Amino acid sequence: MAYRIVILGASYGSLLGTKLLMAGQDVTLVCRQATADLINAEGTEVRIKLRDEDEHRAFRSADLPGRLNALTPEEVNPQDYDLVALAMSEPQYCAENIVDLLGRIAAAGMPCLSIMNMPPLPYLRRIAGLDTSRLEAAYTCPRAWSAFAPGTVTLCSPDPQAYRVPDEGPNTLHVGLPTNFKAAPFEDEAHNRILRDLESAIDAVTVDGKDVPVKLRVFDSLFVPFAKWSMLLTGNYRCVLAEGARPIKEAVHGDPALSERIYAAVDEVVRRLGADAADAVPFEKYANAANGLLKPSSAARAIESGAERIERVDMLVRLIAEQQGVDCAEFARIVETVDARLAANRPDAA
Repeated sequence: MAYRIVILGASYGSLLGTKLLMAGQDVTLVCRQATADLINAEGTEVRIKLRDEDEHRAFRSADLPGRLNALTPEEVNPQDYDLVALAMSEPQYCAENIVDLLGRIAAAGMPCLSIMNMPPLPYLRRIAGLDTSRLEAAYTCPRAWSAFAPGTVTLCSPDPQAYRVPDEGPNTLHVGLPTNFKAAPFEDEAHNRILRDLESAIDAVTVDGKDVPVKLRVFDSLFVPFAKWSMLLTGNYRCVLAEGARPIKEAVHGDPALSERIYAAVDEVVRRLGADAADAVPFEKYANAANGLLKPSSAARAIESGAERIERVDMLVRLIAEQQGVDCAEFARIVETVDARLAANRPDAA
């Protein structure tokens, strides 16, 4: 069965979109007018390395069995789709046309699968005992999420790492770490059936008899996507330095003992929320993967490029840790460093 999926965000979202197109689904990417015009004229290209191959393969939307188009936020009618995927960086949801679209999606009761690092506030409202009113400081635009019924929003850990190719168009994406998307369930079993159908359809795709990396994996636990938090605070946000940035590998392996303590402290936060220890990724596995992450994180690169706002999972984890009674001084140091760098990028910094 082919579903109609609308994805907010045409950069990282094009990775999920390409996997869905390979599985014969109908995909709409939501983006700015210029990007939409480019995608509608030329399609997308996502480069993925297959197992045991030395070079990346280019998967072009025009060659795939699914159907792709691109629209601006104003052109989207949520009721035309079966599933919404949220694939933009959290600060981007503050744009008025996006806030308007989110309101229309919420009013339609559409199931939303977030592949942001930052979990939408409605999803966190599904966690028993968590006071989300005390977490809003970590969000750029909390009001954007106010109309959603919590059960219609689920979270998918964006573990695959990908980036736009320098000097090429915004319709081209290179996958550096082809791991899997790990999704938590919706409350409505009809919505979960969509996820599991997509999981099976993506899983069935082969190219030249070979499996294609980057799967969708659907779990029964709300906490599986939170395993990414330990990685983000241990590596990604610690790429941000008081001056400049460093690669993820250096952030993790510069002081392995400290990295392991931070990693374990975040795991403890997630366990106190209700996660099973089996949901966590062992530090050793992450540290080994970090050996191949030779660039600064996207958060660090954004700050280096002058960004005034980024996703603040670091702040979110610190605020949740305070509620859960987990004491880790490094959380405060990470947040303070990121705060200072972002403040320095603002026009009023002088």
